Parts: sequence; structure tokens; C-alpha cells
Amino acid sequence: MTATDRVLARIERDFAAYQGRWLDWLRIPSISAQPSHAGDCRRAAEFTRAGLAEIGFTAAVRETSGQPVVVAHHPGPGPDAPHLLFYGHYDVQPPEPLELWSSPPFEPQVIDGPRGKRVVARGAVDDKGQAAMWLGALRAWVEETGSLPVRATVLVEGEEEIGSPNLEPFLAANADELRADIAVISDTATWNIDTPAITTSLRGLVYMEVRLRAAARDLHSGLFGGAAQNAVNSLVHALAALHDARGAVTLPGFYDGIAEPSNAQRVEWAALNYDESAFLGSIGLRHPVGEAGREGLERRWARPTCDINGIWGGYAGPGAKTVIAAEAGAKVSFRLVPGQDPARVEAAFKAFLRAQVPDDATLSFETFSTGRAIQVARDSRFVAAAREVMADEYGRPAVLIGSGGSIPVVESLSRVLGLDSLLLGFGLDDDQTHSPNEKFEVRCFERGLRTHARLLGHLGGA
Repeated sequence: MTATDRVLARIERDFAAYQGRWLDWLRIPSISAQPSHAGDCRRAAEFTRAGLAEIGFTAAVRETSGQPVVVAHHPGPGPDAPHLLFYGHYDVQPPEPLELWSSPPFEPQVIDGPRGKRVVARGAVDDKGQAAMWLGALRAWVEETGSLPVRATVLVEGEEEIGSPNLEPFLAANADELRADIAVISDTATWNIDTPAITTSLRGLVYMEVRLRAAARDLHSGLFGGAAQNAVNSLVHALAALHDARGAVTLPGFYDGIAEPSNAQRVEWAALNYDESAFLGSIGLRHPVGEAGREGLERRWARPTCDINGIWGGYAGPGAKTVIAAEAGAKVSFRLVPGQDPARVEAAFKAFLRAQVPDDATLSFETFSTGRAIQVARDSRFVAAAREVMADEYGRPAVLIGSGGSIPVVESLSRVLGLDSLLLGFGLDDDQTHSPNEKFEVRCFERGLRTHARLLGHLGGA
């Protein structure tokens, strides 16, 4: 029996304990977006540090200008061993609206589902569940063999859900300490519950807020209607012009420099037998949107988007209040693909809106997050190793997929540390990430835990 076989046997024997540590982490309401939970964020960081210290890591909670970062190191068998940097985040999205949850969001429930047991809680999959997989694999190796087959550095932050504003300065200030051979990140999805996947592309992001100010105050719609500018009307008109009738984004230069998917990528995507009707049907929709003439996976993985994420202005309370709004606002996000410069998109958006509104309207902008799209090297030895161990675990080959989402740290690790990332995700499309009743299938958690244990053994020659 190999060392890896022994570790896998321990995981099977002690699985309830690994799941229990995951559930304990989920009970901490570490909501980075809400200042009232700053203490809970620190508790989650300390929980992470303590668990790593318990298995022989040199671990510390490190300060930033915001939520703290956990950094930990294990020497493994020595300086000649492969060096892996594991990244995750302990912060979670706000759980509101609370009334839509079937159980309290920070009291994790293990319940039956159509695919077996699942855990329902805020952070179940994003990212505590997925980080708990590789944390569990590290623990299993140490508990079974007394050490790790690789050198390991762990970096767990507490601000991912608010755009990681303090992570990049932390990376730059601690670059020498954090450099490794590869970053391993589990914060993406698998193809389906029985088909493992490695994500090789991520879309970038520009996320902004715009406010439009018109009159000096809200106005009576009878006295001023037909004469005074309505801030809501003006903003809605401008935002509606962001797309044309075929679903394309109308910002000048928006598509400049974008490369078409390769023939090899199209062949890979076609082999996945993607069913867009089923994908949309699972969320109660029937008709796809986006650029006309583009296939479903291409629109999700290889084409940029523009979406209004929130909009407000005027009166929205119960009953009637006939006012012409003096101010309106919206939050707008752009998902970007390789070839697009976030700074250019940001500037184009500002110029476009200013050209759409009356000259006596005042616009103000705030940028919350920007990041370039990422392409992961598909032919690296780490991708090859991951494909091999996933095939061993699942009994079928891993597929290479794209992701429509953004993980800004991947771009930061590449640019600041010169570090490529291996994106091993085990979430599913129906996990309700960022929504009420977020869940993670126990089968996905267990397979992720075992896959990470196999990967450690494979890379360490064990």
C-alpha cells in the first residue's frame, strides 16, 4: 500500500471529522461586507490559523488595512520538493434576504438531496467548503504519515467577497515569502457531479457604481412633469443604450483586440454536450440572451458582458408618491475576456454615459473592482498531474473548461508573484452561490478532499 493509499484510507475512516471541521468553520458569520462582523472575520482567521498550527504548520494571522490574512508554511520533505501555494478565503457573502433561507444561514444543515447528502449554509461552497477540502487533505497527510510529501504555503484572506482591496499590497510586501512553483485554488466549478474539470480561463471584471443628479430636489410630477428632467428617466435611457438589438455591448472599442476561440477549444466545448435549455430551465428561464449568433458556452466563457446589477431612484415604498426623482444610481459590471484592458473599459463606460445624458445632469462614478481575464497554461505539468489524479478518483478523464466568473487573485498572483494557478473546482451550477440556501454536495466535498490528497502524493512522488 502506498502512502497515498494510506491517506485515502484515513480520509474514508475519519471522514466525519473532516466534515465536522468544515461545519464548525461555517458557523462563524465572517461577512466581510458588513463592519459589524469584523470580529467574526477575525474569529474565522484564527480558526484557520489554529487548525494549521495543530498539524505542524508555522501559522500566523497577519494584519492588513482591512480583514486579516492567514499565512502558514510547512517544509514538507525539504527544499528540493515541489512548493505549492494554497489560496482560499474565509469571508462570505451577506446572507440577506434571510426570509428566503430554509434554515438559519450560519447553522449548517446536513440534509438529503437528489444526489445524496448536502450541506446548506452561507459559505458552504464559496469558499469555506472548497478550501476545507485541501485543508483536510493537508491534515490527512500529516495525521497519517507525520509530514507532507511537498512543501506547502497557505494563504487565506478575508476580503475576497468585497474585491480583495488589501490583498495585492500584501502580496507585494511579502512576495519573497509567498513565491512557490504553483498556486492551487479551489473556488471554481466542476462540469457535473460525475465529471471532473480543470478551469483554464477566467473572465476579468470591471465593477462600478454610477450616480446621476438632476434637479436640486425631488419634484412634484404634476407641477414639473413635462418640464423638468427626471433623474431616473435619464439614467435608464443611458443604461438602455449599452446594448444593441442583437445583444452586443455598444461601448466604442469594447471588442477591440478580442481573439476568437480556437478550433481546438470549439471541439472541446462541443464534446461537453452542453444543454442550454436545461441550464436555463434549472433557474426558471427559457430564452437565452447575449450576443446573437454565438454558442452558449462561448457566450459564458469567451465573450465579454455588461450587466446592470442594481438600480435605484425616486420612491419605491408602499403606496403612491408622485415625485420626479432628483437622483438615481446603478451598479454595473463588465465581465472581460483576454485582449480587453479594464482601464480602457472603465474610461469608455464613463465617456459613453456622459454622452447619453442631458448636459445639466451631473454624473459621478465609483469603481469597486477591476481585473484582467486569465488564461491558464493548459499544457503545464501541474495540469497534467491534476488530470491524472482526477481520472484515478472519478474513473473518467477530467475536462478542461472555462469560467464566466472572475477570481482577481489569480491575475494578482500572476502579475505580482509570477505564479501560475491550478484551478480545481468541485462546485455545481445549482449550488446557489451568493444566494439563499447556498449548498455543497457532500459527494463533491469528499471527492475534492480525496483529489487534493491524491495530487499531493502525485506531486511529491508518494
